[in-house]
Amino acid sequence: TLMARLTKVCPINPRQRGFICAAGGSENLKLLQLLVKQVKKEHKELGIVFVDITKAFDTICHQHIIMDLMQ
Repeated sequence: TLMARLTKVCPINPRQRGFICAAGGSENLKLLQLLVKQVKKEHKELGIVFVDITKAFDTICHQHIIMDLMQ
């Protein structure tokens, strides 16, 4: 399948929860809460980045993306 081929080329991080059929989003949020709490307790700096790609591909024909992925 296409997903199996993509996973071989670009392995998914075990913490990945977006764009795949998997439970655990709340686990990742709890982990983030604990991290922020610990950083505050130790008065350290922390940088967090959230990437929202909701509209990243809305101007590209989805059929074109699928064809490229299949190749």
